[in-house]
Amino acid sequence: MTLDVCLMSRHFKQMLIYKILTAEQWATLDATGSFAGAPIDLADGYVHTSTAQQLQETADKHFKSVEGLMLVALDGATYGADLVWEPSRGGQDFPHIYARPVLRSELVWVRPMPLVDGRHLLDLT
Repeated sequence: MTLDVCLMSRHFKQMLIYKILTAEQWATLDATGSFAGAPIDLADGYVHTSTAQQLQETADKHFKSVEGLMLVALDGATYGADLVWEPSRGGQDFPHIYARPVLRSELVWVRPMPLVDGRHLLDLT
């Protein structure tokens, strides 16, 4: 495959990033169509999101045993220059959304995150 074809394929492929929301945060987003961020997002000045590979660790670390969570998938390409990849845990680059809220119309999908034996089940299909 030539480089041009590779670049074209990457350009058209959706790059999903994920945001875990509490039931209250989801209710706000669903009702108002907009979500400015969780308290940590507002304090840090950006909306924290995760890749598929980072998601379980994020759920385990920040949402352990929290019931009623919702997982929203976002297309990272939607955010353009407002999506910044920055190092965080263990030097991994995490996607952060700056300077704008997450809009209901931008969601690719939303799913509940069932809690089984104290751990959240993730369905990314």
